[in-house]
Amino acid sequence: MKVKPIAEIVAFLQPFAEETGVFIVDAEWDMRTRSLTVYIDKEGGLDLITCEKFHRAVDGPLDELDPTFGAPYTLNCSSPGLDRPFKKQEDFMRHIGEKVEVHLYAPIGGKKYYEGVLTAFEDNTVVLNGELRIPFEKCAKVCLLIEV
Repeated sequence: MKVKPIAEIVAFLQPFAEETGVFIVDAEWDMRTRSLTVYIDKEGGLDLITCEKFHRAVDGPLDELDPTFGAPYTLNCSSPGLDRPFKKQEDFMRHIGEKVEVHLYAPIGGKKYYEGVLTAFEDNTVVLNGELRIPFEKCAKVCLLIEV
């Protein structure tokens, strides 16, 4: 199935996200199921009603954009989940002051896993507890620390 690039689709959907009070975290095609999933969130957390509101707002206009060049597809709108990885600077900036976990590709200081308060994200570097600096390219995954 031929599809339009995710960046083009996200740019197209951005005004609808703003209108419905959400921000787009990510989007992805699943070619096996012929589906487009748009991951959204909002300050204070996302609920099913807001997800449905966004879906209804974008469903028709997205069909007009024709992201699959006429082929049928399924549109999914979803929360990215609590353990979603941080990918963009905005993800880090939204969570300054919160506890995060950092998984590394290779050990730094003898460890491949760190937990701490995200105090900054500057110069493409994750800063934990105001002192530990980890270059983002060395991180396999950075996400919120889920405490149970």
